[in-house]
Amino acid sequence: MTNTTSIWIDLASFLGHALENTRAVATWSSLPWILGWVTLTVMGPVVAVKVVYRTLQTLMSWAFSSDSGLRGKIVLVTGASSGVGEAVAHALYRRGARLILASRNTQKLNDLKEILLKTYKVEEVHVPTVVKLDLEDINSIPGVVTGLLTSHGHIDILINNAGMSYRGAVIDTDVSVDIRLMVVNYFGHVALTKALLPSMVKRKSGHIVGVSSLQGKLALPFRSCYSASKHAMQGFYDSLRAEVADSKILVSVVSPGYISTNLSLNAITKDGSTYGISDKANAEGMKPETVAESIVNCLLSGQEDMVLAPAVHQLGVILHTLTPTLISRYMKHRANQNRKEMIAVDKEK
Repeated sequence: MTNTTSIWIDLASFLGHALENTRAVATWSSLPWILGWVTLTVMGPVVAVKVVYRTLQTLMSWAFSSDSGLRGKIVLVTGASSGVGEAVAHALYRRGARLILASRNTQKLNDLKEILLKTYKVEEVHVPTVVKLDLEDINSIPGVVTGLLTSHGHIDILINNAGMSYRGAVIDTDVSVDIRLMVVNYFGHVALTKALLPSMVKRKSGHIVGVSSLQGKLALPFRSCYSASKHAMQGFYDSLRAEVADSKILVSVVSPGYISTNLSLNAITKDGSTYGISDKANAEGMKPETVAESIVNCLLSGQEDMVLAPAVHQLGVILHTLTPTLISRYMKHRANQNRKEMIAVDKEK
């Protein structure tokens, strides 16, 4: 049984019990439930149309976009040494983009550079640039950007992809873990964006893409600081988009659901140690290459907000806006299940 199927079953079971409870307890305390169900009944068709519209919008963009629009573009990709960042590098390089590969691990970046050069026969060969970038060292970021602008003249596209995940309970997690997540997943991206932004404004050209997460729209239990960092990213880029529109700069946020990468394996826990376990949800998630192609489509189409997730997950995001009480009850139910799973994991360790 796939993770998406199990979520559907779990959600259906939960809603069934919730409906029984709502009918059984006709008190004022159940009023939020009643309003939620009325809203869901009335807005159900709207929700369905919105999900279909998002899907059709993505498909139409794929159908009518041209890869030639990326040829020769100078693209800075953070977190390019693995996962989605590595897949994005492949997707862009074979389309003729001039890549700047950024990460803390320059050895992996150099290996990737050689693979790209050997794998793809492009019309005009551009040797990817490798640069060491540590988002935790915020003070070093302006210097890195200055060096890149000096050597390349300008940067057309910034893909803020680097990040780390987290597993743990709020009550058990040292605040230093929260700070580290916010620095890597949010403040580091903000610092990089601010360092590069003046050059884009001066040229009145550029595209900034923040690779966020579905958890930037709908928080999950035991992912508190990760969800917080992604919510912060969403808010920052939504605000920035409006501010730089007159400068002809595009700002997009791509929010994937579960992806089959080492994100959970490399996640940090309550004390800062590595989680070291590959979650089933991640293992059964989208391929990084699928996400990379969607990011390319975002670049070509200029789509401002892209959600990449199964319909059940997109439904959760929409219902969070329409019936927040209903989703809150479901998340409490889910937290009880997740707590048992985390206890089992701790025992195994």
